[in-house]
Amino acid sequence: MLFLGWGVFPLVLLYWLENVIVGGFNVAKLLFAQPREPAYWAGKLFLVPFFVVHFGGFTYVHGVLVVALLGPKGTNAFDILGTIPGVIRDQRLGWAVASLVLSHGLSFFWNYIKNGEYQRASLNALMMQPYGRVFVLHFTVLFGGWIVMLLGSPVLALVLLVVLKTAADLRAHKAERRKFAALPAA
Repeated sequence: MLFLGWGVFPLVLLYWLENVIVGGFNVAKLLFAQPREPAYWAGKLFLVPFFVVHFGGFTYVHGVLVVALLGPKGTNAFDILGTIPGVIRDQRLGWAVASLVLSHGLSFFWNYIKNGEYQRASLNALMMQPYGRVFVLHFTVLFGGWIVMLLGSPVLALVLLVVLKTAADLRAHKAERRKFAALPAA
């Protein structure tokens, strides 16, 4: 960010895109989860669509705010599906997005599938897991926007986003590994 001269918009957009990716992999986690209780299997019929609509709604609104407040002028912020692919291309974020998909995909495969976390995953825990990221983005867009307006410089908002995101990601990764760790042998 500081050394490559990234602006506010590409960095915040990339973080928002990571929320989309995390939400997609969370849907996969919900679908692959194998709860022990039969009622939870039926509950997936409600939980998966509910998560898609609820998390998707938060993500959509944040995407609209990111594009409307920070994006190029004249961009239709409400047409996220039509706007974002062009913005990714224009901002040269393709490799970064592909890296995020690969990183989260490898984590999904290695930790969730290969290490058997799907056998111990709680549907309730999975439902709530990605919302911490939404809070960080929400806080950063609102508080960071206030800092930018107050100081007239986006650097502090970018630093705030990077610090909060890094801390939240590290905390979430450690918590997820603890939560779904293998049960000790009897």
